[in-house]
Amino acid sequence: MLESLPILDLSRLDAGAQEADAFRAELRQVTRDVGFFYLVGHGIEQQLIDDVLALSRRFFELPDEAKLDIENIHSAQFRGYTRVGKELTVGRVDWREQIDIGAERPTVDGDEDFWRLQGPNLWPTALPELRPVIERWITELSDLSRRLLRTWAVALGAPEDSFDAAFGADDAYPLLKIVRYPGSPAGREGQGVGEHRDGGVLTLLLVEPGKEGLQVEHEGEWIDAPALPGAFVVNIGEMFELASEGYLRATLHRVFSPAERTDRISVPFFFNPALDARMPQLTLPPELAAEVRGVTADPENSKILEVYGENVLRYRLRAHPNVAEIHHPDLLAARASAAAAVSPS
Repeated sequence: MLESLPILDLSRLDAGAQEADAFRAELRQVTRDVGFFYLVGHGIEQQLIDDVLALSRRFFELPDEAKLDIENIHSAQFRGYTRVGKELTVGRVDWREQIDIGAERPTVDGDEDFWRLQGPNLWPTALPELRPVIERWITELSDLSRRLLRTWAVALGAPEDSFDAAFGADDAYPLLKIVRYPGSPAGREGQGVGEHRDGGVLTLLLVEPGKEGLQVEHEGEWIDAPALPGAFVVNIGEMFELASEGYLRATLHRVFSPAERTDRISVPFFFNPALDARMPQLTLPPELAAEVRGVTADPENSKILEVYGENVLRYRLRAHPNVAEIHHPDLLAARASAAAAVSPS
């Protein structure tokens, strides 16, 4: 039984060819067998990490009216603040408050529904210091994510640039959440976030030092993944599973509520391709291709879609029905009609 997540040191890529090869082999094995790991040696400055956590806490200490000034009901792109109890995972209420921040881009009129997700963020006027720090954070973690993707490509026997076109600096669709889990009398029995697999490609999670709550499923058991100072918790999502034909597998995870009179700040960063990009399909070498397991359905038994925008729009409509009802009632109606058409009579 695995008792803790593996720890991988990215600096080994710069320690000579032999160490780099060993790191890529370990990366391939860990993401196939576990799907989660701690990443150290990543090169992100500790001061920036500290600033992100400090500003995150300062946001949640603002008066309610300042937070609600950027509530996500004001955003057709599902950006901004979500109050406690207003997000769902697999139909059940998550007990957390958060801000959603994405790539700062103008809205577009596109033929596909998923273009509705592109647009501006909602920034708190009561905390102007937040925006420059978070924008730097998104830029640096995007660069780190691209390096990881190039490393994975080589580890899986594919050209190093296999993911470059879909994840370009002007096209990729990064998404950041700044999350606070309030304490609950239920503690470990309470749902901070329910069991799920990430629907995108790659997640880098920062958690306050000394805090726990994340659990990862491995061979039918749940592994605790407490914060490791200076490290990110890294996991792959469903679209990476799709790219590898199931050789790599997105992993179920959940977050339980902190104990009463405590709380927990976490900052997950999701790195994904352009909204209209089809996830690149890797051609694995024969020895790896022989071990593919096929692509699974998501936790609601839906097929993983090849176009990223279609995947993420589906998840957003499920998770934030109150926002969808305000800004996208036509999409909800179309999906209800489609579901009724395939339901047995």
